[in-house]
Amino acid sequence: MKWKDRDAKWQSFLKSLRNFILFFSMVAFVVTCCMLLFVTNMSAEMGITLTEMDVQKAAKLTLGNTLLISVLFAHIDWVRRKLMVDRPVKRITDAAEKIMQGDFSTRIKPFKSAGGMDGFNAIIDCFNRMTEELSSTETLRTDFIANVSHELKTPLAVIQNYGTMLQKPGLSEEQRLEYAKSITDASRRLASLVTNILKLNKLENQQIFPSVAEYDLGEQLCECLLQFEHEWEKRNIDIETEIAENVTVNADTELLSLVWNNLLSNAFKFTGDGGKVALTLTADENYAIVKVSDTGCGIKPEVGAHIFEKFYQGDTSHSTRGNGLGLALVKRVVDIMRGEISVESVYGSGSTFTVKIRRA
Repeated sequence: MKWKDRDAKWQSFLKSLRNFILFFSMVAFVVTCCMLLFVTNMSAEMGITLTEMDVQKAAKLTLGNTLLISVLFAHIDWVRRKLMVDRPVKRITDAAEKIMQGDFSTRIKPFKSAGGMDGFNAIIDCFNRMTEELSSTETLRTDFIANVSHELKTPLAVIQNYGTMLQKPGLSEEQRLEYAKSITDASRRLASLVTNILKLNKLENQQIFPSVAEYDLGEQLCECLLQFEHEWEKRNIDIETEIAENVTVNADTELLSLVWNNLLSNAFKFTGDGGKVALTLTADENYAIVKVSDTGCGIKPEVGAHIFEKFYQGDTSHSTRGNGLGLALVKRVVDIMRGEISVESVYGSGSTFTVKIRRA
């Protein structure tokens, strides 16, 4: 590899030298001819007769001076290129090589000198911003793989453990049903995880195109809420609703139902027995405003800054009932619908999620 690099550098040097000789020989010839014509004309006008020897001497002197000046300026240009072109180019290419090798922490230090380096500093600034984006993307990709692996491993371990226990002889019917139920629950959680990952991937890659239609949002909210009727009756949770009538929106029915189901599911999940879940729908001239409130554990401020990130779970005590993708899906859907989502929470007292959707 070193021999190849040396050979390439040598070939490049010979090519540069050949181009230099050709170029400056042509320049020297043209300048010499011009000087001889100038001297001849001046001599004729001044009445001075030049011998052939004088002309040859003047030609040689002019050619020598031209070549000397050419070599001097070529050396100055070579030094200038080394300092002003080759050095920054090498710095950029070396950094690019490190990026290609997977080192996304690489950054290029801008040049302090002004003038000719302004263009390279602009390139370096763009390069550094690009590497920051690549570094963030790589971090997200690594975290995503680690989180997916962890989330897949947990239900698979449950299925494996209870499957092994089912093979033990002498199990009672009660134990067998309990183990089978645990396997079923873990399988459902695994299926839900895979489904949410696929949905989120399609949403983020814009492979799901909204099928927009005008419909009554209040009816959809009531339908979604009724799906949790068994949950609130079983746990004696108080339901409070305030649904405005005739509030229509232009949106994708299926995607928005995903939003309401996730928000209501979280509200019931984090609300203790005997608590309260509230659902309200109001409207102004531009937006339909939906609020989902609960009297659950609330959200810490440091957690609230990350709740819309994939796989982030602020309360790990409830992690067996979720996979940290619900709110990420909600945020992405709301963004696609060109809406807004926010959360207000007091730790220990509950949370309120507010979603604004453009009206029809």
